[in-house]
Amino acid sequence: MGPTQKADSREHTLSRMLALLEEAAGRGASLVVFPELAFTTFFPRWLLEGEALDQYFERGMPNPAVAKLFDRARALRVGFYVGYAELTPDGRRYNCAILVDRDGEILGRYRKVHLPGSVEPRPGARYQQLEKRYFEYGDLGFPAFRAGSAWAHAIMGMMICNDRRWPESWRVLGLQGVELVCIGYNSAAYDPNGGATEDGALRTFHSTLVTQANAYMNATWAISVAKAGEEDGSGLIGGSCIVDPNGRIVAQAQTLADEVVVADIDLDLCRQGKDKMFNFAAHRRPEQYRVITERAGVIEPAVLDAD
Repeated sequence: MGPTQKADSREHTLSRMLALLEEAAGRGASLVVFPELAFTTFFPRWLLEGEALDQYFERGMPNPAVAKLFDRARALRVGFYVGYAELTPDGRRYNCAILVDRDGEILGRYRKVHLPGSVEPRPGARYQQLEKRYFEYGDLGFPAFRAGSAWAHAIMGMMICNDRRWPESWRVLGLQGVELVCIGYNSAAYDPNGGATEDGALRTFHSTLVTQANAYMNATWAISVAKAGEEDGSGLIGGSCIVDPNGRIVAQAQTLADEVVVADIDLDLCRQGKDKMFNFAAHRRPEQYRVITERAGVIEPAVLDAD
C-alpha cells in the first residue's frame, strides 16, 4: 500500500483500500492483508496531544468510519487483516491489528508487543519515532487462532512491524502450530534511531530476511505487507511479500505504491518442516534455553580457561 499523507481524508484512504480489496477479490483472493496503521499516516513521527492525537485512534472496530470496508469484504466473501490505533473504552491505547473472517466477523485481535522508538522526542533529530509515547505494550501475547473451513481450518497468527524482527514472536506462534502469519508494517527507509548506517535498501533486505528465515524455522507461511513510499516527507520501505514454509518468496511487490500481489497458499507445505526438521516435540531442548528465556538482564559471556 502506498503512502497516506497527513492531509489525506479518511474517505480518500478508505477508497484506496476498497479498490485494493476489489482487485484482490477479482484475482481470486480470499484473504487480504493491509499494513500497520492502515487508515492513517504514521502519526508517531510527530509530537501530538489532545484532539490532534485522538483523531488517529479507533474507538471500536468496526466503526462508522470504516464500516464500508467490512461491508464490502463480507459481500465479496473476502477476509482481511488490518492494523490500526486502538483506543479502548477504559482509555488504553494500543497499536493493534485484527483478523476478520469471510463472514465479516473478527476472528482474532493482536496488540503490538515490541514497540520501537522513545517516549520523549530525541533532541535535534530530523525524524522522530514516538510509539512508546502513544502506545502501551501489547497485553495479549501472541495468540494463534483456528480459522474456519473457508480457510481450511488454518492456524493463524499476527504480528505488527517490529515484532517480525524478534525470533520470540515467531517461536511463540510456532509452538502453537501456526501455519500462516499475517504482518503489517510501516518501516522507515532510514535509521529511525539516528545515524547513517542504514539506508532503505538495507532495511528492505532486513525486512525480507527476517520474514524468510523465521517462516522457514517455524514451518509457516507468512504474508508481510508494507505501507510504503514518501509519506509526509519521511520515506517508508516497501518489500511486501508472501513467503512459503521453506522460506521462499512466492510473490513480492515491485513498487512503493498501491499494489496487489497474490499467491495460492497450500497449508500442506507446512508439514515438511513441522514433522521433520522443525518437529519441536522431537528435537527442541527447552531445558537448555532457560538461561535465555527466563533470566533477566544481560548475560555475561563465558570465560574459557586457556589451559
